[in-house]
Amino acid sequence: MTPQDQKNIENIKNSINLIKNFVKFDEISARLVDLEQQIEAPNFWDDTENAIKVTKEKDGIVEKLEPVKNLEKRIADLVELVELAELENDEAMLLELSGNLEVLAKEAETLQIESLLSAPHDAANCFLEINAGAGGTEAQDWAEMLARMYSRWAEKRGYKLEITDKSDGEEAGVKSITLHIKGQKAYGWLKKESGVHRLVRISPFDSNARRHTSFASVFVTPEVDNSIEIEINDADLRIDVYRSSGAGGQHVNKTESAVRITHIPTGIVTASQIDRSQHRNREIAMNMLKSKLYALKLKEQEEAMNAGQDKPDIAWGNQIRSYVLQPYQLVKDNRTGTETGNAPAVLDGEIDAFLESAIAKL
Repeated sequence: MTPQDQKNIENIKNSINLIKNFVKFDEISARLVDLEQQIEAPNFWDDTENAIKVTKEKDGIVEKLEPVKNLEKRIADLVELVELAELENDEAMLLELSGNLEVLAKEAETLQIESLLSAPHDAANCFLEINAGAGGTEAQDWAEMLARMYSRWAEKRGYKLEITDKSDGEEAGVKSITLHIKGQKAYGWLKKESGVHRLVRISPFDSNARRHTSFASVFVTPEVDNSIEIEINDADLRIDVYRSSGAGGQHVNKTESAVRITHIPTGIVTASQIDRSQHRNREIAMNMLKSKLYALKLKEQEEAMNAGQDKPDIAWGNQIRSYVLQPYQLVKDNRTGTETGNAPAVLDGEIDAFLESAIAKL
């Protein structure tokens, strides 16, 4: 067994122990036994409301326990196979098992990070809004590049994605775009992406091939469900309808199906033009408004908790990451120090290292 194999085995076991402590493994395992006994009772479904509550709690516990149990079994099997391969001096098998340990170590690290996403809203879908900063076409092209980056990341994770609103740039790119990302813990993974993203490159729109710096802002909000109550007074809303500007054929161009909602007390604006139905677009825009109001509420609570503390301001509007394409390639997160020289891979959706380091710093 190589020193790296030993290190990977140690890291995997450490990750398992950390995850167990964080999710309170022994405590929820005992709770699972209790819930299963309740479910097996003959009269369990006599009280339907309670039965649904119990089964939902049971499913939630199983969802936390199974990945850890699976990880424990796989590392135990791999260690056993490594010991067997060493006894038989099977170099080919040892090489293959070494690769398997590398993969499992990465999975264990990701699972450890994911276990931190336990806030009530972390499991939710999310809306990710991107707005181009000052700079015209340069900034608008950068906003579209960011939209592609997050779209590629979502696709690689098997998440579903919709563009709920989009305002195209005059020459290229987008002035603004909102992505609806649907998947397990989508908000938890992306919540630390809110902030200003900076791009440095040789401009493809500059005939003199000069280097330009562009900015775009990202704002991530959780999609609220019926369990979260957000009160909205109809008198506080201004609702406008207009013709959709995106793809959609003749119907989109001829009818005012797109909906924009302005929440007057906060100035928050949401819009949707994804559907041919004005009613459906209004529903989507209202859902987005609720999500933004909920995010605002969470931010106010966090500020109240941190009042008087000397903490760096990581609120919306601050630069969080730089993407340098020329004269060298470097993507660096200003909050965590995480960096890579493979900028094309990052822009193609390989952002897990940045997401994980930001979450680990919570």
